[in-house]
Order: sequence, then C-alpha cells, then structure tokens
Amino acid sequence: MQGTSKSSVVGAAPEGARDQASAARAVREMFTSIAPRYDLLNHVLSFNIDRLWWRRTARTFQEVLSRPDARILDLCCGTGDMTFALRRLAEKSSAEILGADFSHAMLQRASAKSSATQNGSAPKWIEADALNLPFPSAHFDLLTSAFGFRNLADYDAGLREIVRVLRPGGECGILDFGEPKGAMGALYRIYFKQVLPRVGTMISGVRGPYAYLPASVERFPPPEEMLVRMKRAGFAEATWTPYTFGIAGLYRGKMLK
Repeated sequence: MQGTSKSSVVGAAPEGARDQASAARAVREMFTSIAPRYDLLNHVLSFNIDRLWWRRTARTFQEVLSRPDARILDLCCGTGDMTFALRRLAEKSSAEILGADFSHAMLQRASAKSSATQNGSAPKWIEADALNLPFPSAHFDLLTSAFGFRNLADYDAGLREIVRVLRPGGECGILDFGEPKGAMGALYRIYFKQVLPRVGTMISGVRGPYAYLPASVERFPPPEEMLVRMKRAGFAEATWTPYTFGIAGLYRGKMLK
C-alpha cells in the first residue's frame, strides 16, 4: 500500500480475515498466542525504547493524572505497561485508572504484574471490546491506547466509541507505530520487515503475529489521514507528535468543553 491513499482502509486485516468479525477474532488469537513472551519481546525488539514512549505519553497528560477525581481508561492495554506508566505518574492521586483489553490472556498477565508490583492504588482490569465499550457516555476524563488501536477491525468506529465515552473537555492519547522517512526510514524498514519478524518468531515460537506486525503498520493510515479521521469522529482538536524519528508517535485528541 506504499504510495497509495489509505483513506479507504477500514481497519486491521490479518491474513485470512474475510470480514471485520474474523479480523477481530484473528487479532485476539494472535495476542493470546504470544501473551507469555509479550513483555520480553516488546523490550528486546524495541531496544527498551518502548519504556521511554510510555513514560513520555503519560507525562503529556500529567495535568489530568493529577486530578483526584479523574477517571482514566487505558484501552487495548495488553499486559498493562501503559496503564502502569499512568498509575506511576499519578503517584498518590486518587484518580481511577482502568485497563481494558479483549484478550483474556493479556489481562491475566497484567493482573499478575499488578499484584507483584503495585500497592492498594493498583489499576483495575476489565475484559472489553474497544468497539463496544461497557461504559456510559461522557464517563472518562482521559483515554489512552498504546500500540493497540492499530489492531482494531474498524478505526473510525473505534474513534467514535472513544469520543462517546469521553467527557466534555476530555482528552485522548493514541500511541502507535509510524513509518519514518529518509535514511532512517530505509534502515527501519529493513529491521522491521526482515529482522524483527525472524527474531519475534524465534523467541515466541509463533510466526503469525510477527509477520502481521509490519503489515499492520504499513496498512495503518498516516498521520495526516488519522488526524482527519479524529476530527471527523468528533474531536475538536487533533495533533500528532513524532517519537524517535517518527518510528512511533502520539495522536492527541481533545473534546470541546
């Protein structure tokens, strides 16, 4: 899809998926299969830079995290690393922080990490579909999603659901991979398409997810298209901030007060 418009892309499309339901099912099965080695692989394959991206994203929303009555949802939370970054930055705040994912295996890992590392203010976990969240409208002050939104079967429906559950004045932060340009982009593509799938498959023992990863990033709309989609979904403001030469980046949306 390089060089062509991605405005017609609906959402993730793993190999063999025939429709949105089968795409969602394939994504869930992939993440369930790699859950035991998911954290290790994230750190190894990103050279631990992923930790910096989570912390930087959390710092972006410091003001919301400091509010004692804030409600915060980390969507597609996986094993909870973004959720924990939010909780650590909130420190002694009584802000309610919730992690949601549709992979039961991922949430089991998140819960185990929570029990081992957190105190009484640990995040709470819920199994939920990002396209049909079990929350009332205008419920959260902040919603984040780190490297999970790209896997939704319908990006626009996902954005509309995020808008629905955010309060007036609420904020959204979607952290995900990008495609850097220039010489860095050329090196990145070699690593991402040739090296990463082989290493990921070798460590996890599962081929599919790490062959799917570069394809999903290539399919994902570029920043300019994502910002259009965010505003169309209902955000009053939408910006993109590149991280590490554009290898990743933060989409930030704000609702009208």
